Amino acid sequence: MPNIILLSGDGIGPEIMAEAGRVLNRVNEQHALGISTEQCLIGGAAIDATGEPLPDETLTKSKDADAVLFGAVGGPKWDSLPMHKRPEKGLLKIRAGMDLFANLRPALLYPELASASTLREEVVSGLDLLIVRELIGGIYFGEPRGIEGEPGQRVGYNTDRYSEPEIERIGRIAFDAAMARDKKLCSVDKANVLEVTVLWREVMERLSQEYPDVELWHMYVDNAAMQLVRAPKQFDVMVTGNLFGDILSDAAAMLTGSIGMLPSASLNSQKQGLYEPCHGSAPDIAGQDLANPLATILSVSMMLLHSLNAPKAAQAIEDAVKSVLASGLRTKDIATGASGEQIVGCRAMGEAVLKALT
Repeated sequence: MPNIILLSGDGIGPEIMAEAGRVLNRVNEQHALGISTEQCLIGGAAIDATGEPLPDETLTKSKDADAVLFGAVGGPKWDSLPMHKRPEKGLLKIRAGMDLFANLRPALLYPELASASTLREEVVSGLDLLIVRELIGGIYFGEPRGIEGEPGQRVGYNTDRYSEPEIERIGRIAFDAAMARDKKLCSVDKANVLEVTVLWREVMERLSQEYPDVELWHMYVDNAAMQLVRAPKQFDVMVTGNLFGDILSDAAAMLTGSIGMLPSASLNSQKQGLYEPCHGSAPDIAGQDLANPLATILSVSMMLLHSLNAPKAAQAIEDAVKSVLASGLRTKDIATGASGEQIVGCRAMGEAVLKALT
């Protein structure tokens, strides 16, 4: 029996998780998946209850589960805490603890939302790209790190490092993804400045010999950022390290109209995964029924596909979301003011997806 850990977290996390949970329960019943769920603590909610952003119990249960569905962490309430005690550390620690090295972030523009993008419709219409981000290496985890020195003369430093095995395993994920799509892979680095990405490029070139059907090309990260807003449809699959992937995936999300529409999957070598929306905790709108739950609901679809081997249930959720958007329902973040749109809140949007599943 598949077991799913639910981590609502902070801010809008409980609201979006409530709607995603209802959708998960519905497809669980409709497709007889036999899924069981359990709520655990992470982030600020965990700090308030236990003093730690990731309690040992949460990590243990997550490592034993088939998959984890995550909401969001963080908020101004905890901003004054020491770095190692902040809510975001809980997310970093669970990624490392579960060895979730591969982050898959699709950027898919639904036709109904083409006018919601800040770019011209002809630039983004038909956009369908996948960013594969290495998630537990690079500068976010590299040692040594810290702040040293006397006040007024202090120095802050971090270490960006990747080993060949780390680069190779994320590279294989990206090449395999490209093989299943349009067989085009862009590897993003800064090899003209950073030695760590010189190695990254060398490993990607070596891997490409095993995938002769995939067209591999390289792009410096500054150019990649520019090209994403100039001509995003030139990309099919992009692969890059932790820092660059963090930045580029959020930029790609906005091409689709709202970061509130983008799901993601973080996988380990056993295809055990943590699934989450790409957006943050949005404390400014928390508790106001304004959040867009669709990214979290679509994260459920990714979970069913990648970790639970339930493609029919995954497709049912995607079809339901498409149906809801086609009907004109919009949360505030994806509203354009076009004729036929109806603005709804988080709860009503979740209810609409449930009805579309029936």
